[in-house]
Amino acid sequence: MSAPTSNTPAADAAKPSNFIRQAIDADLAKGTYAQRRWGGQPGDGPSHAAGAPDPARIRTRFPPEPNGYLHIGHAKSIWLNFSLAQEYGGVCHLRFDDTNPEKEEQEYVDSIREMVRWLGWDHHFEDDAARPGIKQPHEYFASDYFDFMYHAAEYLIEAGHAYVDEQTPEQMRATRGDFGTPGTNSPFRDRTAEENLRLFREMRDGQHADGAMVLRAKIDMASPNINMRDPTIYRIRRATHHNTGDKWCIYPMYTYAHPIEDALEQITHSICTLEFEDQRPFYDWVLERLSEPLTRPDGNTEAGLLNAPPPRQYEFGRLNVGHVITSKRKLRQLVEENHVGGWDDPRMPTLAGLRRRGYTPEALRLFAERSGVTKTGDAWTDYAALDAALRDTLDPIAPRAMAVLEPVKLVIENWAEVFGSADHLEPCEAPVHPHRPEMGQRQFMLGREVWIERTDYEETPPKGFFRLFPGNKVRLKYGYVIECLGAAKDEADCASVVRANLIKDTKSGTPGADSVKVKGVITWVGVADGQPAEVRLYDRLFTEEQPDAGGRDFLTVLNPNSLTTMQAIVEPSLTKASPEERFQFERHGFFVADQHEHVSGQKLVFNRVTGLRDSWGK
Repeated sequence: MSAPTSNTPAADAAKPSNFIRQAIDADLAKGTYAQRRWGGQPGDGPSHAAGAPDPARIRTRFPPEPNGYLHIGHAKSIWLNFSLAQEYGGVCHLRFDDTNPEKEEQEYVDSIREMVRWLGWDHHFEDDAARPGIKQPHEYFASDYFDFMYHAAEYLIEAGHAYVDEQTPEQMRATRGDFGTPGTNSPFRDRTAEENLRLFREMRDGQHADGAMVLRAKIDMASPNINMRDPTIYRIRRATHHNTGDKWCIYPMYTYAHPIEDALEQITHSICTLEFEDQRPFYDWVLERLSEPLTRPDGNTEAGLLNAPPPRQYEFGRLNVGHVITSKRKLRQLVEENHVGGWDDPRMPTLAGLRRRGYTPEALRLFAERSGVTKTGDAWTDYAALDAALRDTLDPIAPRAMAVLEPVKLVIENWAEVFGSADHLEPCEAPVHPHRPEMGQRQFMLGREVWIERTDYEETPPKGFFRLFPGNKVRLKYGYVIECLGAAKDEADCASVVRANLIKDTKSGTPGADSVKVKGVITWVGVADGQPAEVRLYDRLFTEEQPDAGGRDFLTVLNPNSLTTMQAIVEPSLTKASPEERFQFERHGFFVADQHEHVSGQKLVFNRVTGLRDSWGK
C-alpha cells in the first residue's frame, strides 16, 4: 500500500482528530513547509535547494533500530507514520537507525522490512514529480549519512559548539550533577577549535583507544534539563558495522544522529514516543546550530549545512498492552532461555509471533487506530482489545469449518436399519460463510461413526446442559437429529464410546428437518472423511497484566497454560488449507494454518488466534 503523493489530503470525515493531526492541519494552513524543495534523495541544504518543489505535502518516517524484532508497540508507530503520510498526500520513509554497530544485524533489517510490508505499507517507492512514471526509493539507513554527520561534527567544533573531552565515564557522571545540582564544566571544555579538530580527527583515524575520549556538544552544564548538559555526540567504538564494515571506528550517538537524519530526509513531522520528550530541546539545538552560517578565522562566511524550516518533533504515548512485555532485552531472554520457541513463537508480542499466531494486518491496524493518539504515557490497553479487533476484521471474511478438539467416538446404532447398510455415507453440506453465499458450499460425509467433543456428553447432566445425555435429543449440525442411548466407559470412568439412534427424515435442509424440536446442536466430524490435525491453543504468556511492574522478575508470572497442544479431527475441507489461511472453527474460535509446520493435505497444524468471545480470567 503505497502512500499517495497527490496534493489533496484523503477525505475521511470519520478519522478522529488528535494533537498530531491538528499540528499537521495548522502547518498546511500556514504553508509552513510549502516552499520546500526535494533533491530526489536525502541531502544537505544546498542539494535540496537545487531540487524540484517537494511533491510530498508532508514527510514522516518510521525509524527502527535493527537490533531486534519489531513488536506490537512498533505496529502503532508504523500505522501512525504511514497512515498520516497517506491521508495527507505525503510520504513516509522507512529508515534504519543503525548507529550502534555492536547490536545491529542484517537479520533484523530483513525482518523489519518483511513486517512493514506485511502490515500493508509499501515503503519502497514514491512518485518522482520531476520525472513522470519514475519511482524513487524511500528506504534509508542512518549509516549512509555517517560522512555528513562527521562533517557536521567538525562544523560544530569550528563554530565553538563542540569539544573533545578526555574525562573517564565515571568522571563525566560525577560532574554531570543531578536534578537538584548543576553540573560542573569539564577541564577540557575550553580547548581551542583547532585543538578539538586535531583530537577529533585523531579519534576518527583510530589513534586513541575505545573510551579514551568523546566529542561533546557545548551547551550549558547548569541547564535544568540534564540532557542539555553537554551531551556526548561521538564516541570511539571499534566494531564492524553491518552496512559500513570497518570504515569507521567512531560512531555518532543516537540523539545527535536522529535530528540530522530527519533534516537530510526533509522530514516535516518527526513522530516518536514520550520517552524522547526531554530530548526535544537537544533535537532543536542540533538543527538550529547546523542551520546557522559559520564565520571562519579568515573572515569568510559559510552558509549553514541545513535549510529552514527544520523538522519538528512530536511525542505521543506509547502503546502499553496488558499481559505483554516489549523490552527487547527481556524478549531475548525468553528466546535464549527457551521459555518460548523463538522470536516468532505465537505467544510472543513480536510482529512475527503475532503473524504466526494468526493476527491479521487489518486487525493490528484497527487495534492501533482504536488505541488512540494522546500525550498520556501511562495508559494501558487490555489485550482483549486486540482480540476484538481480530474478530471484527476476520468474522466477515473467515471461512467456517468444523473441528473436534477432544474427540470421542459417537456410534449411531440404527444406521444400517435407516439406510440399509452400515457402510452407507450420507452427503452433507454447509456454507463456507453463513452470510456470503458467493463463497460457496463445503461438503462432508455423515456415517455410522462420527467424532464429537468429549464435553458434549454427560451421563448426569448439570442444570442447563442441552447436549448429549441418556434420553436427550440433539441435532448433529448440518445433519440429523439423534437420540442419546448412553455411553461405554474406560478404566478412568470416562466415556469411551457414545451411543445414539438417528431419527429419520430430520436432515437439515429437508422438509422434515423441523419435525423434531431440540434445544441442543453439536458439531461433529465424520470418521470416514475426518482428518487428523494438531491444534495448538495459545493464551496470554503472562498471568499478570503488567508482568515486570515494580521491578518484579517477569519469569515468575509466566502462564503455565499459555500453550495446550491437542490431537484433533477436522473436516475434509481443511486439507486444502494453505499456510497462514485463517478459519473460524465453529464453536471454538478463530484458527490459522501454521505458517511453518502446516503442509496442505499432509501435516495439518492449526493455531488458535482467539476464541469467539473474550473469556480470559472468566
